[in-house]
Amino acid sequence: MGMGRRTGFWLPVVIIFFWGLAVLVLQDDTLREKVFTLFMFVGLASSLNLLLGYSGYISFGHIVFFGLGGYSGFYLISQHHWSIYPAMLAGGVLSATLAGLLGLAVLRLRGAYFALATIGINEAARALVGNFGPFGGATGLYVNFATYQQYGGAGKALWLTFILLWLTILIILTVSFMIKDSRFGLGLMAIREDEDAALVMGVGAARLKTLAYMFSAFFPGIIGTLYFFKNGNVEPGDAFQLQMSIEMLVMVMLGGQGTVLGPLLGAVTYQGLRGYLLTSPIFKNLHLAMAGLILLLIILFVPTGGIGWLRERLPRLRKVLE
Repeated sequence: MGMGRRTGFWLPVVIIFFWGLAVLVLQDDTLREKVFTLFMFVGLASSLNLLLGYSGYISFGHIVFFGLGGYSGFYLISQHHWSIYPAMLAGGVLSATLAGLLGLAVLRLRGAYFALATIGINEAARALVGNFGPFGGATGLYVNFATYQQYGGAGKALWLTFILLWLTILIILTVSFMIKDSRFGLGLMAIREDEDAALVMGVGAARLKTLAYMFSAFFPGIIGTLYFFKNGNVEPGDAFQLQMSIEMLVMVMLGGQGTVLGPLLGAVTYQGLRGYLLTSPIFKNLHLAMAGLILLLIILFVPTGGIGWLRERLPRLRKVLE
């Protein structure tokens, strides 16, 4: 059955479509900012899911592609006066290219060794960018306020950025489903279940893993460019936050790895919980500890995440919850 006829494909796409449409209709700045943040995490979690969920490779440093892609795109905008459209694509292409090069080395590792290597890559990137003159060193880069005039002013630029992120998330969900429903996705899932057996069966594991790594890196580069363009500045500390990588993992695991709807469900649930923790006088400084606790509980008691749990107990919904 083609994906166009499958409810499991349309459900997450319809949710995001009408969510974004509601923001545009209401024209509420506060709501726009809240949904922008939510969409950003949906996109990052869904991107990580292309690697973690489909191939089983756990990356603790996936935020490096958000940081480097965002830095590169923002550099082109602020220093070379590129338009946001080619700049965001350039950020994505650079991230994907970097993932392809890194994948040739680090994807030879498995399990904890790969996870540790990704942490090292993130920290190395943060140190490199913090000492890289063209990127502003430790102080980062800032955009001239006049840059926003070509988009009708800062206010309209914010709305444009929201729309571009909204469209990007719709594309991510579509690509995620297309990969899952393809021979490429089946190969990745074979690697996830038993890589040695997949190799024996003739699966080109090295090539498939590298491609998955590149796909999962492309979209964070775009999202990073949009995020920093909206903020008007970028600094190493904001671009390479290890805690964001951990939160991305929690969102994927919470919703259900290897599913299209899972990262969306995980992002919505975790962001709601995170908002409560950050505003709570008791837990405001413990939200990362709580994220770690949530991850531990998921691994111990609900390893398939929320979507997996629902699919097991409500078989009739399996065609909807993909």
